[in-house]
Amino acid sequence: MFEFKLPDLGEGIAEGEILKWHVTEGGTVLEDAPLVDVETDKAAVTIPSPRGGRIASLRGKVGDTVNVGAVVVVIDDGAAAEAKAPAKTASAPTSAPAAALAPAQVPVAPGGPQRPVPAAPATRRLARELKVDINVVPASGPAGRVTPEDVHRFASGAPAPVVQAPVPAAHAPTPPDHIAARAVRDDTAFAEFAAHASATIPFLEIEPMPDFSHEGPVVVEPLRSIRRKVARKMVTSMALVPHVAHMDDADVTDLEAFRLRERERRQGGAGSRMTLMAFVIKAVTAGLRATPAFNASLDPFREEIVYKKYYNIGFAADTGRGLVVPVIHGTDTKSIVQLADAIADKAMRAREGTLPADEMRGGTFTITNVGPLGGTALLATINYPEVAILGMGRVQEKPVVRDGQIVIRKILPLTLAFDHRVADGADAARFVAELARQLSDPNLLLLET
Repeated sequence: MFEFKLPDLGEGIAEGEILKWHVTEGGTVLEDAPLVDVETDKAAVTIPSPRGGRIASLRGKVGDTVNVGAVVVVIDDGAAAEAKAPAKTASAPTSAPAAALAPAQVPVAPGGPQRPVPAAPATRRLARELKVDINVVPASGPAGRVTPEDVHRFASGAPAPVVQAPVPAAHAPTPPDHIAARAVRDDTAFAEFAAHASATIPFLEIEPMPDFSHEGPVVVEPLRSIRRKVARKMVTSMALVPHVAHMDDADVTDLEAFRLRERERRQGGAGSRMTLMAFVIKAVTAGLRATPAFNASLDPFREEIVYKKYYNIGFAADTGRGLVVPVIHGTDTKSIVQLADAIADKAMRAREGTLPADEMRGGTFTITNVGPLGGTALLATINYPEVAILGMGRVQEKPVVRDGQIVIRKILPLTLAFDHRVADGADAARFVAELARQLSDPNLLLLET
């Protein structure tokens, strides 16, 4: 019997929620066939089966939260029968480095049986394709996880990197997340968490939640997956970053007329789903090149500002399960038509829960648009560790004065929230003013971007 444990899904993810089983108890599964859909606090992923065989038992039902390393399914892969078969004559040594085959590098559980090394399903598949025994690959990832780079390095015979030994658990401080996780279950743990927070932030006093059921009926739902990730990101951003906002309006009358004409003309082809967001991303990219402070990150521990010379723009997408931020990489190298198609594709996959985690990483600036949902404007929270975020409101027809005459124009409200440690109000004013200027004239936008 093979006990398959929830693998390390990377980026410090500790658990996942079972969304769907692709197998049933008593049924069979092929190696690398879809096994289970799991949603983490980043995205939903389909985990393939590492072995073929009969499903002996499922260790969780849809909706259950499973910790990384916990057994999720037991597969009868015929390993017991193979163990009783006569041993084969030893084969010739392989070309792998002798040092890499040392038994000390293979994780062994108490009692002697070999324990599976932590590795993502894609990494295990890569090892099989390269005919590498993943159990003897030196790991460089967190918590001893084997990465794809480790597999490639081992297959090529390159030396393994030096990995710093972790701090022994007996001397490691208790992380706040650990205290917080226990706080919901134990009053003593809550007191410990509250004391820790109060000692860290002056004048902060956290009181336990009252029992709301005394006032009337309530429904309790665990904070998990994407919603929990959003909560952590927002608290981190608001606690660490001094937010300042600058607001302005852009007259997008001519741009909207141009956009609608082009979208109609391109029906069924590239750019047929062209939205205002594509033009804004292009204008923002040009603005970031002119104002590097908003395409940066601040390292508070080293007291350094990291200016990024690449432009990866994220946009907030409402998925129904929580807010996610798909990222379009290299927006300085893409046309408005390419940006429009990328936005439509990524937004659709984000709503379906099939957008991979690597397409939500590496952003340098974020844009959020509440216009389609209503609302005149918003003050968004910075997507830490970025230093600025642009909020777009609803485009509305408003009376404005042009050349002494009152005319009706389409106005787009813009709000730039930024980290005041990195940039000043004058920088924000110039950035948003130039953005509004480019959005007011499609010809100017196309020329200057």
